[in-house]
Amino acid sequence: MTTLPLSASEAFHKLHAGVQKWIWKQGWQQLHPIQVDAIQAILDTSQDVIISAATAGGKTEAAFLPILSRLASTRQEPGFQALYLSPLKALINDQYRRLGELCQETEIPVVRWHGDVGQAAKQKARKTPQGLLLITPESLEALFVRRGQEMGRLFASLKYVVIDELHAFIGTERGMQLQSLLARMEMTLEYRVPRIGLSATLGELFLAAEVLRPDEGKRVILVESKEDGKELRIQLRGILRRGDAEGCDAEGIIANHLHAKLRGSHNLVFAGSRRRVEVLSDILRTQCMKINVPNEFFPHHGNLSKDIREEVELRLRDGELPTTAVCTTTLELGIDIGAVKSVAQIGPPCSVAGLRQRLGRSGRRREPATMRLYVIEEHLESHSNLLDTLRPDLVQAVAAIRLLLDKWCEPPRTGSLHLSTLVHQILAVIAQKGGILPTKLHELLCGTGPFRKVDSRLMARVLRSMANKKLLEQSPEGVLMLGEVGEAIVDHYLFYSVFQTPEEFRVMAHGRQIGRLPVNNPLVVGEFLIFSGKRWVVIDIDLSAKVIKLREAPAGKPPCFDAGREAPLHDRLVTEMRQVYLEGSCPNYLDGMARTLLAEGFAAWQRLGLAHRSWLPSGNSTTLFPWVGSQRCLTLQLALQLEGVACSMHSPFIEVEMPEDKLLPVLARMAASPPPDPFLLAEKVPAKRSEKFHPFLSDDLLAMDWVSSTLETSFLPALIRKLLGHPTSS
Repeated sequence: MTTLPLSASEAFHKLHAGVQKWIWKQGWQQLHPIQVDAIQAILDTSQDVIISAATAGGKTEAAFLPILSRLASTRQEPGFQALYLSPLKALINDQYRRLGELCQETEIPVVRWHGDVGQAAKQKARKTPQGLLLITPESLEALFVRRGQEMGRLFASLKYVVIDELHAFIGTERGMQLQSLLARMEMTLEYRVPRIGLSATLGELFLAAEVLRPDEGKRVILVESKEDGKELRIQLRGILRRGDAEGCDAEGIIANHLHAKLRGSHNLVFAGSRRRVEVLSDILRTQCMKINVPNEFFPHHGNLSKDIREEVELRLRDGELPTTAVCTTTLELGIDIGAVKSVAQIGPPCSVAGLRQRLGRSGRRREPATMRLYVIEEHLESHSNLLDTLRPDLVQAVAAIRLLLDKWCEPPRTGSLHLSTLVHQILAVIAQKGGILPTKLHELLCGTGPFRKVDSRLMARVLRSMANKKLLEQSPEGVLMLGEVGEAIVDHYLFYSVFQTPEEFRVMAHGRQIGRLPVNNPLVVGEFLIFSGKRWVVIDIDLSAKVIKLREAPAGKPPCFDAGREAPLHDRLVTEMRQVYLEGSCPNYLDGMARTLLAEGFAAWQRLGLAHRSWLPSGNSTTLFPWVGSQRCLTLQLALQLEGVACSMHSPFIEVEMPEDKLLPVLARMAASPPPDPFLLAEKVPAKRSEKFHPFLSDDLLAMDWVSSTLETSFLPALIRKLLGHPTSS
């Protein structure tokens, strides 16, 4: 921006009178600096903007105060004037409530549109489109496919696109779909629409800017909050596992501490897995029953019904009854849940960005941001694994906290071809238009769209693969049309999402649906179950209708859920772990057990001499310590396997089933050789189908897609030379 920055007073007076009235009603003394900067960026330019601030930092208002001022000051014309895109239906419902009063003051209609909104409301909005539309990418995709001919009319007056929780889209299948939808929108309207991204956590804003508008990131205006000085209170508690392999003993210890510290206030507990959510919720509810007090602890995860999740969110937001939500990632994004006193996390953070996002959920209303982390370490025996003696999970947690305090977080990941999502978008565009020439399709999706890495030759290979699978067929004039299989896929209601949706049973209790369970749960009638934080017995299973009926019972066990993918560790986080070992000091935010366990890890590090060596022999095996992130660690593992070396990765370490004297010559040969062909490494991985439309890619395209998102090899010789050179504390 070349103009002088505005004062808070000048920014306020740029706003529409209705917006000013709303601000007065809120009792605000003045605008936040980020809101002042956003008002100037949005009202004084037509550029794309990224607004980045902590949770509850005023990002939504920073975007919509100027947007609604602009809309209220211009003549109302047919068509939606602003488009708000969110990754969650719950977030749309939340923003619909939050923005309703502001839109009322400016006399701007606000419409929400997703799978839970009734058809009557949608038909009314289609008939007279106006104002602000709140929608998910999947519902926008459905509009393109089903109402392609209406899109020009529906969005004829579009002036802004707002993307909430931008970081949740970066580098993902949904993110590529969203970029493609926005490109298709501008192609339909034949003009450029300013994009405004909102995010609480972004590692490198300039990379995020490239995601917001590919190839134009340098022109994006970056508005970043500097109000980051609130007090942080962090405690890291060590838990020594002494129970069975399922960790019930450790979870009981954690539940006891949570119950003692969180009762009587509002909190979030990020439990990691849905299974652990259910276990902890059940233990905490039982503890409340034992002392004859109302339950304050409630589960919140994606398999629970919308009604149950919303009941928990409402309890948190209203603030009248003390409530702690035990959740997965479902409450990580910016749904308004009011003032949360503290946040807890079970297990070491896999990313600093996630840790920052979760910590930002507490510390509102000028209170300190408070987080408790619980890290479970194994009880050591004479036969314990070498890696367990190093207490790596505890060190990982310390490293993540150090980087958080240094204000670093992971940059957006880029580089993947995203061919699965490309297949989806090819089907969607053909369904929208009825047919399209290959050259125009490539220009739409790869020229002006997000799939810039796909040239015309690669596009032709993708189209041939789809035709071989009967997704496409081509007319004598060269027009691409849906094939038999393609028509069936597009006609299915699950088509609009680009991510896998597992087949599930509906779970019913007392005539009410309380959630859904994946079909991989081997339940039988009479089996006991923990679900929705309560104990049940299965009384009926209807296989044809896919319905499980429950009634309350005194016993139960948590269901099995899909484990999901383990989040990869970034190179910087792993480097910081090594630095923690090298320094060997215990931070003051560790409790007594964590200090004891960390001291054990430091002692093992010193005893093993790992400050001056990068491998350890142990009988007929060797453990490598490359100190790189998950992606590079996997590449090294596959390169070793290509050499015939059996090994397994425990990021960031690799256990090799070969003695030191035989392994070292192999490593020396690899260090002196050119990097291996990544496609030869990919052949070592049989299960490369991880995305929804991967089954429709040929084997060579699947390998290409997997390599682009997972492997890099150019660094390998240098890394192996470093391993052999016994690196010191560099």
